[in-house]
Amino acid sequence: MSLADPTSDTTPFFSDDSEAEGSEEPGAGPSQRREEEPASGVSSLRAVFTVIVLCFINLLNYMDRFTVAGVLPDIEQYFGINDGKSGLLQTVFICSYMFLAPVFGYLGDRYNRKMIMSVGIGFWSIVTLASSYTPKEYFWLLLLTRGLVGVGEASYSTIAPTIIADLYIKERRTQMLSVFYFAIPVGSGLGYIVGSKVDDLAGDWHWALRVTPALGLVAVVLLLFVVKEPKRGAIEARPEHTLQRTSWLGDMKALCRNPSFVLSTFGFTAVAFVTGSLALWAPAFLFRAAVFTEGRPPCVKGPCDTSDSLYFGIITVVSGILGVASGAEVSRRLRLRTPRADPLVCALGLLLSAPFLYLAIVFAQASPIATYVFIFLGETFLSMNWAIVADILLYVVVPTRRSTAEAFQIVLSHLLGDAGSPYLIGVVSDSLKQTDSYLWQFRSLQLSLLTCSFVAVGGGAFFLATALFIEKDRQRATNYAPSAMTWGIVLGDE
Repeated sequence: MSLADPTSDTTPFFSDDSEAEGSEEPGAGPSQRREEEPASGVSSLRAVFTVIVLCFINLLNYMDRFTVAGVLPDIEQYFGINDGKSGLLQTVFICSYMFLAPVFGYLGDRYNRKMIMSVGIGFWSIVTLASSYTPKEYFWLLLLTRGLVGVGEASYSTIAPTIIADLYIKERRTQMLSVFYFAIPVGSGLGYIVGSKVDDLAGDWHWALRVTPALGLVAVVLLLFVVKEPKRGAIEARPEHTLQRTSWLGDMKALCRNPSFVLSTFGFTAVAFVTGSLALWAPAFLFRAAVFTEGRPPCVKGPCDTSDSLYFGIITVVSGILGVASGAEVSRRLRLRTPRADPLVCALGLLLSAPFLYLAIVFAQASPIATYVFIFLGETFLSMNWAIVADILLYVVVPTRRSTAEAFQIVLSHLLGDAGSPYLIGVVSDSLKQTDSYLWQFRSLQLSLLTCSFVAVGGGAFFLATALFIEKDRQRATNYAPSAMTWGIVLGDE
């Protein structure tokens, strides 16, 4: 590469140039095409359809992720495993997802994002289907296939938000990201709902894992024929050929010197810890509470009672929609008063969720109704930050580093968050269990889940610290221009 050929290292591995050329009118001159074609290279209608497809895939990802949690009592009974091994089901998936995220982040900043996602989601669909045929004697094989599912999710989660960022700016971008992140609580809730209902109807938990693979193949077709690759950074009047790429090491150094990005990532890590713990263990905890306090029959032989997974799924869907929508709206209104609105709203959500989650866990023995009410309030406040955190990353990081930043945030938040939290909660529960009675199966898990409230408070503190730097870092990203040092790195990579 040379200065005279600034785009030579940005050519997509699989190019979408043919799509753009096919849309041009034969008689249109270059100046006329520039006037008619949006800066991103994607028409407004196709941009909307692109977001819809990305939302559908995001919904499927989270639906698949939490289907296992929806049928966890059945899985525990089928394989004869304890809480520690049950927690590994989520941990191996998150670890795979976490370690592969930087790879796809690197690729997403340099090659065709649509093709990367298509291959990843196709692989994810095949592996998920294969996991549903795991024999009873091979629990390790279920762990392996759940780990491989992380390949598909890593290929998607690091890249999809950057495509939306290249289609929209400012308030419109925030709105579209809010729609995109609605899929997280809705998909999570549907995972519990679909998993529990398919288990009930089929009388076999294996069928719960066979729903999302078929939908995943539909998603691949939609990606290939509906989504078009936008030009990186062009919508912000800063196309990628004016923002020279540095080396991966140079990108990481720049991100580590970005206080808003680092602190908000630690704040989001707390969110990941809490949601990862609740996602896997809340239905099982509610089931054990019902067995201990209400005399519900324990799960001795499948299929188990999955009503708690159904109720928790419904609560997750409703609270998630309310949380994401209210978080985006409160942030929008607060921006009129202070440019620090986004991290302040994220902090508020976490700090308000902590006491409600604490009360939900404590009241499980006394009042199931109160428990569900407190879970609803806690999850609503916890969901306020999903779209906002993504928006913070996109406006404090320059376009050519966004996929790498997404990947770094995924690695750190999962490494210290939900990669270990489900397993940690399970191990602590096993260590606190004095006997194998129904009382201690409930009590030990109750005590270990109380950790989530304290972690949420710590996350709120990180977002408050982010508010101190957000203005400066946003201006720096907006006014970014390659320095002499940056050009030196680029040329040195040649």
